[in-house]
Amino acid sequence: MTQTPAHAQSTDSVLMIRPGRFYPNPETAADNAFQRNADRDSAVLTLTARKEFDAAVHALRAAGVNVHVFEDTAEPEKPDAVFPNNWISTHHGGRIALFPMYSALRRRERRQDIVEELRKHYRVTEVIDYSALEDEGCYLEGTGSLVLDHLNKIAYVSLSNRSNPKVIQRFADDFGYEPVTFTSIGSNGQSIYHTNVMMCIGTAFAMVGLDVIPNKAERQQVRARLEKTGKEIVELSADQIANFAGNAIELQNESGEKLLVLSSRAARALTEEQRKTLTGYARLVPLELPTIELGGGSARCMMATIHLPRL
Repeated sequence: MTQTPAHAQSTDSVLMIRPGRFYPNPETAADNAFQRNADRDSAVLTLTARKEFDAAVHALRAAGVNVHVFEDTAEPEKPDAVFPNNWISTHHGGRIALFPMYSALRRRERRQDIVEELRKHYRVTEVIDYSALEDEGCYLEGTGSLVLDHLNKIAYVSLSNRSNPKVIQRFADDFGYEPVTFTSIGSNGQSIYHTNVMMCIGTAFAMVGLDVIPNKAERQQVRARLEKTGKEIVELSADQIANFAGNAIELQNESGEKLLVLSSRAARALTEEQRKTLTGYARLVPLELPTIELGGGSARCMMATIHLPRL
């Protein structure tokens, strides 16, 4: 499918939140196998995470990406505020979705002032707020749960306690996406908590850990949908996924050049052959994020992509 500015897979604008406090969230440690205990106190972690954040913003801007930086509010404390893609997504045509979050600490991250600030720069036609579903114990954590193929209107979702079928279907109906659901299992034997750690969709490629989808029929369905939509599949191993290779995002800069943003750790985990394939589609932009990755997320989680029409 042809990519047009109004209906593109990648965008040149992102929303990022500079952490006010940063430490691995104790409420999410049980089911986030990517999270690590830190041997430093939160003040030291926060200072280091801010330095990594600022360097990441600098690298993105140097690559030609438009970065809207918001400061985390000091109160209430939000240890995962640096990962905004879980509570907000923006869409072609001017719609915004706000999502129900598993962790009570994370529900504090939703900020109406950020939505209002976006209205100053972009056309916002509607805000669809799913957060009331938290009262029913139903969660869907934004583009952590949903890996969206915008060109073909497909939502790939690895089911977990963070990605509830009821909310997936509601989102799919509201935004016109075909849900492709499956279960992926990490090396610890648990369901992988977010789809975007094992899968990345670009305009013409897909990075995906097919081997971590144990059900053969589901694995074949995912492969078939990717192939039918013309994506070149770059298969990721469980070890590469554990090193955040799946937590990448295709962006583009102001001149339309495609960029693949991922952490330096993720980039190092790629094989030479994978790197050669990917650089045929996008310039790799590695970000140094060792402290932020202790929180269980990486480069993709730090960016809420902005697909809204500019004013």
